[in-house]
Amino acid sequence: MTMPSSAASHASTSSGELAHTQAAGASPTATRQTQASAQPGQTKKVGLIGLVGIVISAMVGGGIFNLPQNMSADASAGGQIIAWVITGIGMWFIANTFRILSAARPDMKDGLYAYAYHGFGKYVGFLISYGYWLCNCFSLVAYGVLIMSTLDLFFPGKFTGGNNLASIIGGSLILWIMVLLALRGAKSGAFLNLIGTVCKIAPVLVFIVAMMTVFKFSQFVIGFWGVSQSGVPLHFEFGNVMKQVSSTMLVTLWLFLGIEGAVVISGEARSQKDVSKATTIGYLTVLIVYVLVSLLPLGVDGYRDIGAMQNPSMAVLMAQKVGQWGSDLVNVGIIISVLSAWLVWMIMLGQMPMYAARDGIFPESFAKQNKHGAPSTALIWTAIITQVIFVICLFVKGSAWNTLISITSVMAMPCYLLCCVFLWKIALKEPWPTTIRFSKRNGLITGVLGTVFALYLVYSAGLHYLMIACILYAIGLPLFIVSRREHAKGTKLLDLFTKWEKILVVIVLVAAVAGIVVTILYFVH
Repeated sequence: MTMPSSAASHASTSSGELAHTQAAGASPTATRQTQASAQPGQTKKVGLIGLVGIVISAMVGGGIFNLPQNMSADASAGGQIIAWVITGIGMWFIANTFRILSAARPDMKDGLYAYAYHGFGKYVGFLISYGYWLCNCFSLVAYGVLIMSTLDLFFPGKFTGGNNLASIIGGSLILWIMVLLALRGAKSGAFLNLIGTVCKIAPVLVFIVAMMTVFKFSQFVIGFWGVSQSGVPLHFEFGNVMKQVSSTMLVTLWLFLGIEGAVVISGEARSQKDVSKATTIGYLTVLIVYVLVSLLPLGVDGYRDIGAMQNPSMAVLMAQKVGQWGSDLVNVGIIISVLSAWLVWMIMLGQMPMYAARDGIFPESFAKQNKHGAPSTALIWTAIITQVIFVICLFVKGSAWNTLISITSVMAMPCYLLCCVFLWKIALKEPWPTTIRFSKRNGLITGVLGTVFALYLVYSAGLHYLMIACILYAIGLPLFIVSRREHAKGTKLLDLFTKWEKILVVIVLVAAVAGIVVTILYFVH
């Protein structure tokens, strides 16, 4: 759910944290930085089974508990099946992009940021680093909304939607507690790792078994291609079905954010072949789990009923079908697993801009560390931005969770897109290494098809969320200018950008202005 720079040379997280950040669903930044910090001889090499476990735990996050409602809000069984087929194929090409890049360019240890910077220049590198840092702040707020909406099931009406005033106060309190812990250089341990992982995986497995026991195929096929407003089942119609599919793309992308983290553990692996196998096995396993969690409830209730459920919908379904104990199991699992992941995210989100500052991409002040070795300035700014987003959530109409994951996914899409473009760029224009198992043709095809899928995700996002993303990217321009002037003292403003970067800046600013207009019209409408 990356990008900050110089992780290889600057990371100080212990190797013990590697397993926790991955198991807790932490960002790829976290895994990349921790992997970079591991020194030879300090850690035991991880075998195939261990690698598969890390891959699965890294991708399965809080979003899975809302998955039934998120997918059924706009898509019937047929639409969801097609969506999972497209997602399964498309995300595999993106996953394969990172597998190939890690093999073809092992010198670029900073992940997505390095690919963007070396492939397209400093400003693009900044956009990727800043964009992913910002989208991960939205992720923290999504965590807060999930926790508070979960508490609403224990205290009905108190935390409605996860974004009412009580929810914002509660989420903000958790945020600043996490900041205080992170400022003290909080370190994760094996026990916290174990608790977070078990509490995340166990309820999901229980849910799948429970839904299987009450699943009815006759219910599953009712309204397979959708139902009309009057409740009449619809026949297959390409335009209607593809509209359903497009509406689910941001949800599925959110679920797979961090898929690139699967390849960065190669330094910890006993065998490089195991890394490739683990990526494949882990990805397919997670995809199957997501499909089951999404589709099995449709054999229990109609998709419109599920789409109208309060989140976490997994807990609601468990309460309806197996009793309150099932709901309580899911809810307790959500709270513990999300809290355990939140602290890791906070620590790593503080490190993101710190590394960028050390590489001249963020202002120098972001590199400041306190006596505990924590990136104090970066942590405070991360918390401030997250707090602002929390307050804004108070005014979000409809599902705050859906809005947050949509913005997060849209902000992340350029990162995946540029990595895919970078792959086929080096396949076409640079010497291809002959020592790796991936052929130049494989790299080119993977990069091109990954690019096509990433562009489809951009199309599926919809104009409104794309415009919001453009506004957020444009807001970061002064940050880049300040940082470049600090690191290139005496340079004139226009000289901070190359010729094509100036064109890109103009495009970003024009898109932001258009975004403001579209957003105003959207809210007025």
